[in-house]
Amino acid sequence: MTEGIAYQSDMAARNVADTVHLALEHGPAHQALVVYDRRTDLSRTLESAYRRALPAASFIDFDTVAPDAVLAAFAQLAARDLVVLVQSTSFRLEAYRLRIELFKRGLKVIEHIHLSRMPGEQGCHYIASLAYDPAYYRGVGRALQARINAAPNAVVDSGNGALLRFDSPLESAKVNIGDYSGMNNIGGQFPIGEVFTEAQDLEAVNGRVRVFVFGDTQFLVNQPDHPITMVVERGRVTGAIDSTPAFDNMLAIIREHEGEVWLRELGFGMNRAFSRDCMVNDIGTYERMCGIHLSLGAKHGQYQKPQFKRKDARYHVDVFAVTEAVYLGEHAVYRDGAWRP
Repeated sequence: MTEGIAYQSDMAARNVADTVHLALEHGPAHQALVVYDRRTDLSRTLESAYRRALPAASFIDFDTVAPDAVLAAFAQLAARDLVVLVQSTSFRLEAYRLRIELFKRGLKVIEHIHLSRMPGEQGCHYIASLAYDPAYYRGVGRALQARINAAPNAVVDSGNGALLRFDSPLESAKVNIGDYSGMNNIGGQFPIGEVFTEAQDLEAVNGRVRVFVFGDTQFLVNQPDHPITMVVERGRVTGAIDSTPAFDNMLAIIREHEGEVWLRELGFGMNRAFSRDCMVNDIGTYERMCGIHLSLGAKHGQYQKPQFKRKDARYHVDVFAVTEAVYLGEHAVYRDGAWRP
């Protein structure tokens, strides 16, 4: 057991060091501040990893100081300095929206959140997901982005004859690949690994898609015993074959507040630490899973559509597709469990 713990500690230190130095390009010319808690095995492992990766950084145990002390430490930092947040749940500083406010100050941010949702072996999966391979994320990620931006249409094949067709060009793709060139904000929530878009014409999305995991009302992974076949007509979910009470309840909640269930995001998850067979409970972390995820509900902050008013769009629920193949135009960009743009 001791050797296993040491192995995970070494992997964590190596992975966070690569994130700090390769992805965020943090160097000795800038300060670093790590705010952490010690409530879980995973948070303690990450604290230790950052002490090894950032030996000159300042460290604050969130649970041992007053909120004002944390805010005062942030105030001492200058633009391009680095803040790391290691949170078993989510740090609360009254009305202070932590990551957003730090970005407003021009700070680089690495946020680890809801670590308590990933106990035991899931912590090992989380540590593995922090590995940063620039050639993979930047090379494959940018190639996917280019394919998406040029594609006249897209198809997601979830097997058993289930095809979801996007008979429309796609919105300009956004990337979360550890390449922040040209971006205002450097960093974000980790792990990373995603390229995402949606149909320019949401009503041009039709077909069926098999869903093997969805996010529940507690933002946790819900895995039915068998995939649910979701029926999509003119961009709305109109049926769910082999559904479960929990999935039906989620659809009912969206319909109650939004009238109908729109399908919006088309997400190309790239993180090879997560798959259909290797998952974690936290839906915001698992969203990076290598394969396709979609969002249900009218809410999507990155793309504005005329049929939605921001105040009325309340839901963005991630669902994960059995991914046999993905086509952008005539080109198969996903097959045999990997992206091949």
